[in-house]
Amino acid sequence: MAVTQRRGRRIMMTPEELDAFLAEERTCRVATVSSDGAPHAGTLWFAWDGTSLWLYSTTRSKRWAHLRKDPRIAVVVDTGEEYGELRGVELSGTVEFVGEVPRTGDPCPELVAPERLFARKVFGLDEMPHDGRHAWLRLTPDAVASWDFRKLAGLGRPS
Repeated sequence: MAVTQRRGRRIMMTPEELDAFLAEERTCRVATVSSDGAPHAGTLWFAWDGTSLWLYSTTRSKRWAHLRKDPRIAVVVDTGEEYGELRGVELSGTVEFVGEVPRTGDPCPELVAPERLFARKVFGLDEMPHDGRHAWLRLTPDAVASWDFRKLAGLGRPS
């Protein structure tokens, strides 16, 4: 994973902090671009395997149609209410479509680990339920930027 962050290094998460944050959070915001250049943003649950972000998207969504034509994506995972609590990560790159579309549960060795992670994190199950409406997207990010404003504690609020 390439860390391309130039600004805000003081509040950047370490690789260990980033992994812990992405393992804990459930919801991300996904941005795609239509063929005419119009942006689209939506919310998804995700799983992080330490290298890639796994997104389980409906295959009849704007997001899916956009990514089929242009697989570039930006994803933000963030949390916090007060200024000093803000934490987040932006990951961007190109998605890959993994497994059958839509996913019905046919054997796919590449999906065993991410489906187990996702099922436990999102559903509290050991096995992934399949509804025949969703399929997998994998983002192995080209760029990552992170922030943890809690690291500013005692340094005063920036102007």
